[in-house]
Amino acid sequence: MKIIERILIKVIIIQFIFLFFAQLFLHQLDIFPQLEQLTKYEGVNENTFTEILQTFSD
Repeated sequence: MKIIERILIKVIIIQFIFLFFAQLFLHQLDIFPQLEQLTKYEGVNENTFTEILQTFSD
């Protein structure tokens, strides 16, 4: 059981490292400018929660 736990902990750490580097490359270094345009088009980067509240309150 300890062997499986050690393997799972190593896999979790490796996945976290890959996730960190993927976020760094995709969002901070602007490697894919089309991805930034797509997220702006879909409204992922903007806080539209206030607009939703205003729509429901009318």
